[in-house]
Amino acid sequence: MNILVLGSGGREHTFAWKISQSTRCSKLYVAPGNAGTDEIAENVALDILNFQAVGEFVLEKEVDMVIVGPEAPLVAGIVDYFKADKKLKKIRIVGPSAKGAMLEGSKDFSKDFMKRHGVPTAASQTFTKDSIKEGLKFLDNQNGPYVLKADGLAAGKGVIITENREEAKTTLHEMLVEAKFGDASSKVVIEQFLKGIELSVFVLTDGKNYVILPEAKDYKRIGEGDTGLNTGGMGAVSPVPFADEAFMQKVDEKVVKPTLHGLQKDEISFVGFIFIGLMNDGGEPQVIEYNVRMGDPETQVVFPRIQTDIVLLFRAAAEGNLDKIKLKVTPKSAVTTVVVAGGYPESYKKGYKIKVPESEADKLVFHAGTERSDGEIRTNGGRVMAFTGMAKTMTAAVRKSQSMARKVKYTGKYYRKDIGQDLLSLNNN
Repeated sequence: MNILVLGSGGREHTFAWKISQSTRCSKLYVAPGNAGTDEIAENVALDILNFQAVGEFVLEKEVDMVIVGPEAPLVAGIVDYFKADKKLKKIRIVGPSAKGAMLEGSKDFSKDFMKRHGVPTAASQTFTKDSIKEGLKFLDNQNGPYVLKADGLAAGKGVIITENREEAKTTLHEMLVEAKFGDASSKVVIEQFLKGIELSVFVLTDGKNYVILPEAKDYKRIGEGDTGLNTGGMGAVSPVPFADEAFMQKVDEKVVKPTLHGLQKDEISFVGFIFIGLMNDGGEPQVIEYNVRMGDPETQVVFPRIQTDIVLLFRAAAEGNLDKIKLKVTPKSAVTTVVVAGGYPESYKKGYKIKVPESEADKLVFHAGTERSDGEIRTNGGRVMAFTGMAKTMTAAVRKSQSMARKVKYTGKYYRKDIGQDLLSLNNN
């Protein structure tokens, strides 16, 4: 099969890395890709939000399957575009319709969906610029911590949590009146703060059947000890020690099945990933949010643990045959550490030369914000690379991941040195 992966981050490099291992893939393209995908696939300079250009490329290169990495093309309706075109509708595409992508594209839509279909989640209310007075009054009647979420896509940075009520009020004004996150914060969801330990559960579905992929825990804040500003993700681990069989059974029964049943009941076409952000609240799952794609950097720990041929898995999802596939997962632990540009997640410079350590057995290198320029690999984004270590114990996996993060060299490099440390006592290894 000829396969096209859309995207340019660490998630897409991991997809490409896994797909390239399959004998079922004859030619692999990544658009636009990065310096890492360039080594294992053919990078294509496509604007992935220009659906006509993507469609023309797919037909010209006789692409059999398209894997959509990031959320923006899904929310914008790339799947609907393909399905509506006579020549493109025969192409297998892994991703939900625009209506399905609203689970991530609108926090208000997803909260309403959860309430209607009995999916456990925090109580919430939505406000706009016109109802800001009601929003401020609502905050006066709540106890902290206060959770404010931009309704739309905000690159993983549209959630503000504060203990201070006055800060929450100022933030609400900044989001609604000053458009802190642009159109994404034209609506703001204020919700009850959930206590517990966070984790992410990933489901691949063909719209009816599904498989639950390995779970993961990511580290969002820039500073060690989960301090400082939110980022797109500074690292991740899988498996998660507290997500035992009993808890995951509850997730399946109380979250996954009602979610898929709700999509079917609402007649929403959904093929692809459902990324469920969860809180383990005293052994009970509570949904924080849905995403409609794999996480980044969670993909960098989830996909290395999958032993089933990934092309077989993707094809089954696209063709509605996931019930015929057996998912095999290694019991090994995987830990990934993200190295970022100096100044990230605020302003940072690009273009610094990178000296990349060699990939070794169970020490994997995934590019994100990189590009190849004049024969050199250079920084080209905030999150530059992710280094995944795999081992029988989480302690050893942490050691491998961190050793690679230490070895990479470029001006302004920063990474968290505590990724996975909070789980080692739980894991007893």
